[in-house]
Amino acid sequence: MKRQDFFYHLPEELIAQEPIEPRDHSRMLVLDRLAGTRTDRHFYDIVEYLKPGDCLILNDSRVLPARLYGHREPTGGAVELLLLNSKGLDVWEVLAGPGRKARPGDVLTFADGLLKAEVLEVTPDGNRLVKFQYKGNFYEILERIGQMPLPHYITHELKDKERYQTVYSKDLGSAAAPTAGLHFTPELLNKLKEKGVKIGFVTLHVGLGTFRPVKADNITDHKMHSEHYELSEQTAELINETKKNGGRVFAVGTTSCRTLESVGVGEDGLVHAADGWTDIFIYPGYTFKVLDGLITNFHLPESTLIMLVSAFAGYETTMDTYRYAVEERYRFFSFGDSMMIL
Repeated sequence: MKRQDFFYHLPEELIAQEPIEPRDHSRMLVLDRLAGTRTDRHFYDIVEYLKPGDCLILNDSRVLPARLYGHREPTGGAVELLLLNSKGLDVWEVLAGPGRKARPGDVLTFADGLLKAEVLEVTPDGNRLVKFQYKGNFYEILERIGQMPLPHYITHELKDKERYQTVYSKDLGSAAAPTAGLHFTPELLNKLKEKGVKIGFVTLHVGLGTFRPVKADNITDHKMHSEHYELSEQTAELINETKKNGGRVFAVGTTSCRTLESVGVGEDGLVHAADGWTDIFIYPGYTFKVLDGLITNFHLPESTLIMLVSAFAGYETTMDTYRYAVEERYRFFSFGDSMMIL
């Protein structure tokens, strides 16, 4: 398939700039693949669509306040870093701007010296490896001086950093939020548990590579960047128990989906605990091994994420549903509305 096959026209005013309050009051478009129906609901109505014995798999990764503003020593020239991946021993892969001025050997200073970084090398794709120097706890310093790395299409200032975190986030490491989970509240999760819906967690640290545009005309020529994931023994057992008892496994977000499908099932037909790196690219023609349902936001045209949704819901159905969502004025992207695919 061609990249252009996944294009749709989106008026700019439908790109959500701010999250809905309360979280679970966003709209939800329910797409039933078998019945071929679409229903307009709100996210809190999700309780009606999940049955006792179903399970939700959530990504508990937490977003790093990964955008740093500082200057180069000794010139004082402005510099901006965006943390991408930890390489261990205080070495990180980062995006640097302006990049051409962040050369190996340069020392960068942030917050009057509270944090410093030496540029070690330039990676083949133009990123930088830097080694940080500081006193105290690195992540506490980041919480103090770092900014949330909101996507480029969000131009409004985020007043509350926690609104770009899920209420169940705990494992720091993402460069962007697993946004399908932003709609959940503690109260809604409790309602689901009371109904008998099981809740399981995976961790996939979202990298910016997930959101990089597909440039290849033929989508099979696109190369995904790797992201680190973990699926625990407890979550594996929950999924296997759900399947055994006839329940459905719903992935909350494309990141949870990619984790489950990266692990897949063993020769015994069961899901097993695993951790590692995945660069899985899911597009139409893919055969799903674990998923029965998907909860996700509305994604950018020609992105790998809309390709994943098309693989699960069907290409024609997905593109037609996106056109419908535009006509019905749904809110798009990270702070936008939700879609539940049954």
